Amino acid sequence: MDFLIDPIGFITRWFVALLATWGLPPGTIDLVSSVVGSFILATSALIFVIFLIWVERKIIGRIQDRFGPNRVGPWGIFQSFADMFKIFTKEYITPRGADRIPFNLAPVLAVGSVLMVWAVIPFSVSVYGADLNVAVLYIVAVGTLGELAVVLAGWGSNNKFALVAAFRAVAQLISYEVPLVLSLILPVMFAGSMGLQAIVHAQGVWFIFLAPVAALVFFTASTAEVGRAPFDLMEAESELVSGFNIEYSGLKFGMFYVADFLHAFTISLLFAVLFLGGWNGPGAEQFPILGFVYFILKASLVYFLNILLRGSLPRFRIDQMMDLNWKVLTPISLVLLAVTALVYKLIPAGMVFLQVVALLAANAVVVVAADWIMRRSMARKPRPVVAPVPRPVARAEQLPTHNDAGG
Repeated sequence: MDFLIDPIGFITRWFVALLATWGLPPGTIDLVSSVVGSFILATSALIFVIFLIWVERKIIGRIQDRFGPNRVGPWGIFQSFADMFKIFTKEYITPRGADRIPFNLAPVLAVGSVLMVWAVIPFSVSVYGADLNVAVLYIVAVGTLGELAVVLAGWGSNNKFALVAAFRAVAQLISYEVPLVLSLILPVMFAGSMGLQAIVHAQGVWFIFLAPVAALVFFTASTAEVGRAPFDLMEAESELVSGFNIEYSGLKFGMFYVADFLHAFTISLLFAVLFLGGWNGPGAEQFPILGFVYFILKASLVYFLNILLRGSLPRFRIDQMMDLNWKVLTPISLVLLAVTALVYKLIPAGMVFLQVVALLAANAVVVVAADWIMRRSMARKPRPVVAPVPRPVARAEQLPTHNDAGG
């Protein structure tokens, strides 16, 4: 019965007891358990990407009135395996003049930066890698490794298009980190801790009801951090022939591909933890497997919204993307942080209903004020004249007749 209630915890306790029967000291048992747990978590995440690729292709196919993969296996379920085998068997090509160390290190960092985030995500009350008391700060820190991977890929490829794409990608990633971090402060302030388990336990009321605008800013900024549509300018194939990874082939390219899909689901997991209560729900503490189900359902909903945006919206221009960050998201995040802190401090902690109503009202005021300011700004800005002179248009009466053509 314990196995059905908490299967991962049951297996973990059994494995620790097995190591103890071998006469290993407690320090060695902890080390071996950590290494085995890290290997299982990383392997499970990488295998899970195969399923994510299939799901995303099928959903986007339906959004765009296509079938998606439907040939290899029933409903195309084996298409991702076929693609994986193809990537494993393709030739590795290193460009002439490439800097081999950063060129080969970049794909590893791209995947590693995402897997390191999974180490602190609480999947249930008893299933997590490490319950760090500075987990939010840790997530921001390891996220920068992904930016380093982009720079190393662009610089090490010895390709001008890859280098320009890397510079543009890093400008995008660094810019959107500002509103991302500002929106992260609000869940930390509500919970009084930077630990993800503490944030989950503090959500008797989901934080999305206390700070809906911050949740929207986090979702938008994290989508831009992943580099997904409509923020996929780092791989604008019409301008940069596929972007910073143009010189990669085989498994090296596949690692960037895996990092892209895994990162998209990872931000859905983080959104569920920070704003949707994570694994918290009815009976989740008594039955950890139930909390795991809650958590995956919440993250899947956020992931579906991410896919919906990717399959529906066109790509931003680079100036539009930067304007959205520095002129909209960042100012709103700064104002919202100050207003929320003020309202949250003025209302006593025990008056939960009043806190929710006041914070929702504060969010509404911030949104209305931001909309009014942007409308005033757009009204004062002169519209560019696209065609100052009427363009000639071919009309039927202007076409030469048969007699005119004959002279």
